[in-house]
Amino acid sequence: MSPIENTPGNPADSQTPKPSLALSTSQAPGDPVPAREVAAYWDERRRYLKSIRKTPAVRHHYWRAMTVYLLRRVLWSFGFFPVFFAFWIPLVLAQFNPVVLANDMIALLQDFIGSNPELQANTLSTLVIAWASIGCFFLIFDFVLSPFHSPYEYEADVYMRAWEHQYSTTDAALSTSPNTSPNTLTSSTASNSLLSKTPSNTAEAP
Repeated sequence: MSPIENTPGNPADSQTPKPSLALSTSQAPGDPVPAREVAAYWDERRRYLKSIRKTPAVRHHYWRAMTVYLLRRVLWSFGFFPVFFAFWIPLVLAQFNPVVLANDMIALLQDFIGSNPELQANTLSTLVIAWASIGCFFLIFDFVLSPFHSPYEYEADVYMRAWEHQYSTTDAALSTSPNTSPNTLTSSTASNSLLSKTPSNTAEAP
């Protein structure tokens, strides 16, 4: 090996450059995504969302999904949880004994029937307030944990995945143009190796 190859002033290192994936693509794997590509992605997504909002079938599917979502949340929050707590709390107080629970419930029902109308109205209003408060609490909690997934967003996600695949395929096709073909890369590597062995390189400084 010639000693010129290891001199600090030699622009070509002693190791022969090897082709890498960064040379065959427009962007290295660890590099950040260019701002123009991010802008193009969101512009295309906004354009597609604007176009599908005018489609009657997708709009009908959106309102149907919204209605089903709200109906499920309301039935789950106001139908299941208040009824569950109405039976679960007395069952816990009865130490999970159904006989004791039945006797307590019968005694409460008899006291309610035998009370005056004003006391009955207060008891019913208290039960309604407890039912509504429990339902509203779990409704808000359910909205946070189970947000609505819009069909528009789902269609846009599917479309943008196909758009990204087409964009990456086009970018890869442009990166494998004759300017960066394997033959050109091999000839460039050979020329760098020849330059590293010529005495004229010793005059160059970094």
